[in-house]
Amino acid sequence: NTGFSTEELRRIEDMTSKLEWETAATGQDSSVKVSEYRTSKIKWCPQSDEWNWVYDKLHNMLVEANDTMWKSDVSHMREAIQYTEYYGGGGHYDWHMDCGIGIQSQRKVSVTVQLSDPSEYVGGDLQFNLGGDFKTAPRIQGAAVIFPSFYLHRVTPVKSGTRKSFVLWVGGEPYK
Repeated sequence: NTGFSTEELRRIEDMTSKLEWETAATGQDSSVKVSEYRTSKIKWCPQSDEWNWVYDKLHNMLVEANDTMWKSDVSHMREAIQYTEYYGGGGHYDWHMDCGIGIQSQRKVSVTVQLSDPSEYVGGDLQFNLGGDFKTAPRIQGAAVIFPSFYLHRVTPVKSGTRKSFVLWVGGEPYK
């Protein structure tokens, strides 16, 4: 199983409705205006008893994909799940990688889960730039897309509706 059932998605929606909103930021150079680079709202899902089943399910998917495909040195999941909403009228996240400085330097494998029904929004495609070869991830509600954290990717502007997703990372010792 590489995703979440309709019943699980309803449970996640109920759980996320209780969390506080934040404006999304980036790990980018402070000279870049964040609203031009990324426009979305986020919530952080706590590593708590209520959320353990979600963390366990995502962790198992990430580890299985990594063991099968990349075999990166992964040993921990220190960051919280990021719940994100991109709104119609331009909500987006420009080209970026999930690894960077600080704790981001430990990210090895990323997962994003499509929480929205794809008919609920226009635009908002998750795309990858693999050396000039552009790939668009499937838009399947509940599906998990798992990839190395150093892959260049973006969410194209949402023209209408709302795109909802989860993002989580597993990590290990920094690259050497």
